[in-house]
Amino acid sequence: GIGAGIHYPIPLHLQPAYASRGIARGTFPVTETLAGRIVSLPMFPELSAAQIARVVEVVDAFQRRSSRS
Repeated sequence: GIGAGIHYPIPLHLQPAYASRGIARGTFPVTETLAGRIVSLPMFPELSAAQIARVVEVVDAFQRRSSRS
């Protein structure tokens, strides 16, 4: 298992802190679509070369499987 997650599933313009700005859902459709699809992968100074290689290997294998379907 490689830790991964969607860290920002709600775009900034739809966050409660920005509600007073009055930016409606649908104003930034690409941002809204991608917000739930972009994945955050492990990235920190302590990652070893072997761990980085493993992340690359898994992402590459996923991409190859996804492109076949």
